[in-house]
Amino acid sequence: MGRVKIVTDSTSDLPPSLVSGLDVRVVPLKVAFGDEVYREGLDITVKEFYEKMASSPQLPRTSQPTPGEFKDTYAELTADGSSVVSIHISSRMSGTLQSALMARNSLPDRDIRVLDSRMVSMALGLVVISAAKAARDGKPTDEVERIALETMSRINTYFVVDTLENLAKGGRIGRASALLGTVLNVKPILTFEDGYVSPFEKVRGKGKALDRILQLAKEHSQQYGPIHCALVHADALEEAVRFHRRLVEEVDCSEHIISEAGAVVGTHAGAGTVGLIFY
Repeated sequence: MGRVKIVTDSTSDLPPSLVSGLDVRVVPLKVAFGDEVYREGLDITVKEFYEKMASSPQLPRTSQPTPGEFKDTYAELTADGSSVVSIHISSRMSGTLQSALMARNSLPDRDIRVLDSRMVSMALGLVVISAAKAARDGKPTDEVERIALETMSRINTYFVVDTLENLAKGGRIGRASALLGTVLNVKPILTFEDGYVSPFEKVRGKGKALDRILQLAKEHSQQYGPIHCALVHADALEEAVRFHRRLVEEVDCSEHIISEAGAVVGTHAGAGTVGLIFY
């Protein structure tokens, strides 16, 4: 008899050590500079991507995995009778979920659960971690799926971008489009709402925006006790390390992870983005 196996996509921005340690299968999205197409996390490193994006006159293009790529993954993982819980980027930001559903439907005799996280980056990543830990502990498929859905409902995501330009050009700006043309140095704090990028609050200056995000995490931990925390940044390591130091000192985190936004999230969020996800 098989076990429960966890699949996600590369927009989860999970650190490689967690992917291998929790035995998560990651199906890559692709990023293209002109005719050069790279599978995220396989054909191009995060460092190479940000260097290439900085020197590129145009925003790179991104694309989802094909149904065939998901089908191959699912067929391999379920060959021994195992089931799959497959958790993905918001269907309102990418066609990745649709590819996964098509693959699942082409394998009707296998137990494959496909979930729309309605989020991206480490917001998705934290859900995947919770499901992977449940699977590692031997929980049945229904319970692993329930834990993933419950974690989704408790996730809080706040991030600040250096510019809204990438989100707008890439068509991922969602409900934050109303903020375009915002006064210089007013930094919107963004979140996810119903699967879309949405505005949360406007703050003057990035430093104050990060202060506010830290305050939100602190209030949450004071209300609910220790929280799981993930800090994600897009080519802004020094800023992220300083913020992480404050996070550890000021917020009661039972788990804290630093992750770098990969090529697909980095394309749309833009270099300099810093976010905090917790539950």
